[in-house]
Amino acid sequence: MSKNKTWVDAPSKPAWAPPPGAVDAHVHVFGPEAEFSFSPLAKYHPEDATPEMLFALRDHLGFSRNVIVQASCHGTDNSATLNGIAKSNGPDGVQRARGVAVVDPEISDSALLALHQGGIRGVRFNFLKRLVDNAPKDKFLDIARRIAPLGWHVVVYFEADILEELIPFLEAIPTIIVVDHLGRPDISQGPDGADITAFKALLDGHPNIWTKVSGAERLSVPGPPFDDFVEVIRPVVERYPDRVLWGTDWPHPNMEHRIPDDGQLVDVLPRIAPTPELQRKLLIDNPMRLYWSD
Repeated sequence: MSKNKTWVDAPSKPAWAPPPGAVDAHVHVFGPEAEFSFSPLAKYHPEDATPEMLFALRDHLGFSRNVIVQASCHGTDNSATLNGIAKSNGPDGVQRARGVAVVDPEISDSALLALHQGGIRGVRFNFLKRLVDNAPKDKFLDIARRIAPLGWHVVVYFEADILEELIPFLEAIPTIIVVDHLGRPDISQGPDGADITAFKALLDGHPNIWTKVSGAERLSVPGPPFDDFVEVIRPVVERYPDRVLWGTDWPHPNMEHRIPDDGQLVDVLPRIAPTPELQRKLLIDNPMRLYWSD
């Protein structure tokens, strides 16, 4: 399997500056492979994307903190994610990253507690068939029930065509749910399209469901400056200001044929969150409440 590189080495400096304390709430680390091997079940084999590279990008883009989401290429071994969190401490000793894990359904309570002590605050359930071979809903629900007492949330990644069939599963989860990349709606349908309308209906009916309004580089049809994404997603930010998060998704897994410039992604933010109040909720208040409540 050849290695995939999915990021630009020198992203542009955003024209827009995030507010002080802003959180990039969806990033990954890959390896380094010499220290943290990839899963034998991995569907892709990326180049190393280290914590040091991530934090250099954080500072370049003007963010203060990161949420590191376990990448599918590392399977259920969260060592690389925990390593990234451990290396995030600033000079003041404050943990400037927190994490979302992927866990084996048979994980022990003591192992969950160890993850919590390492900075993990959620688990991710992936339903993308091209990335995972097995998504056992019954076992996922058991995990969700076990993490709820820790104050964790559940991150769910799926595509729009399975939203309706997932609703009973989502309704059985006893904690906050965060949907990655808006459930990947078809942006070409426009702001009143069937996919985004169904997703907003889900949010309307379930106040415990949040979403990441990220993924412009994945969802936009023409690409930069992502006008189609802005048209469809800004109404979501305005309608659910207390239940939205955002992240660059660096280093952009599986985007080797359409590698985005992270500076351009940041410049989408004031267009989907056009007021200082919305920007503060999206980038500071909401992620801090979810990941740094302690």
